[in-house]
Amino acid sequence: MGGCSITGIMDESGRRFAGDTIIRSIRNMHERSNGLGGGFAAYGIYPERDEQYAMHLMFDTHQAKRDTEALLDQRATVHLAEPIPTRAHPAISGEPILHRYFVNIEADRGRPHLGEDDLVVELHMQINAEVEDAFVFSAGKNMGCFKGVGYPEDIGEFFRLEEYDAYIWIAHGRFPTNTTGWWGGAHPFSLLDWAIVHNGEISSYGINKRYLRNFGYECTLQTDTEVIAYMFDLLMRKHGLPLELACSAMAPPFWNEIERMDEVEQAQARAIRAVYGGALLNGPFAVVVGSTGRMIGFSDRTKLRPQVCARSGDRLYISSEEAAIRTVCPDPDVVWHPEAGEPVLGELQAGVKVN
Repeated sequence: MGGCSITGIMDESGRRFAGDTIIRSIRNMHERSNGLGGGFAAYGIYPERDEQYAMHLMFDTHQAKRDTEALLDQRATVHLAEPIPTRAHPAISGEPILHRYFVNIEADRGRPHLGEDDLVVELHMQINAEVEDAFVFSAGKNMGCFKGVGYPEDIGEFFRLEEYDAYIWIAHGRFPTNTTGWWGGAHPFSLLDWAIVHNGEISSYGINKRYLRNFGYECTLQTDTEVIAYMFDLLMRKHGLPLELACSAMAPPFWNEIERMDEVEQAQARAIRAVYGGALLNGPFAVVVGSTGRMIGFSDRTKLRPQVCARSGDRLYISSEEAAIRTVCPDPDVVWHPEAGEPVLGELQAGVKVN
């Protein structure tokens, strides 16, 4: 079957729809996961607080919550703090303390070159690395991640996702192979408004982790998918690469393919491989990436994990299996299988205001 289940739905018109749709899609691939991790990311869910960073946190102890809140009070302006709504579910147990904080961070006058995004990334990394038993599982504007140990459809019901409306939903059902199933290790992995769901294995994790550390990213969540989230942030937000070049850095063409390119393309491909060698993601993978206003799907350069896409009207679907798409969209306009390493992009239409 090819491992974990991933699925994503985006309405490019900006129309928001409830989370029961994505739950139905991921439920169709129940056999791809084993109950040790499931999760979702949703965009457009906090329109009344869209200028504040929605920090979703999990705590294993009340002391961790107190320590984190002391750090937040020191480094940020907290506009609202509240429990993340959940419901009792017969299939979910052992959940940590789940809380969300809507924050802003004032500019650091001693470091004027750092914007608010940079300061939020610093805070995110600091909590995960320094506060014992505390984990940030998302910290973007007008978006949030919801994840835990369980089958994804049960996690979705536990977090009451049918009560949220979003214009992008991505979801994951986990079948862990190298790490234990724990709440912080479930997908999606997120940084700022990036959220990644991943099917596969990044065998270059150690190299990628060391490369990212050079730029201030600390990988603390014990799974290879974390490096993909941070790599997208580094390449696209910090270095300003367009999507195609960022994906080319992470899943570059083979050298024999580069040799067959024309002179201009060959020079660009060689430069990307030389400059971003540490960003190359080795191993089999297929991912769906969410960020504000767009959804991306891409796979490794030999496509060792399945990925299928479809469109119907304003909606783009990306999934591990066509059946998961047809469960919620029985008659799509077009269905296709992207080439290896080829990014698929959904974007909000020009001038669209999310509603």
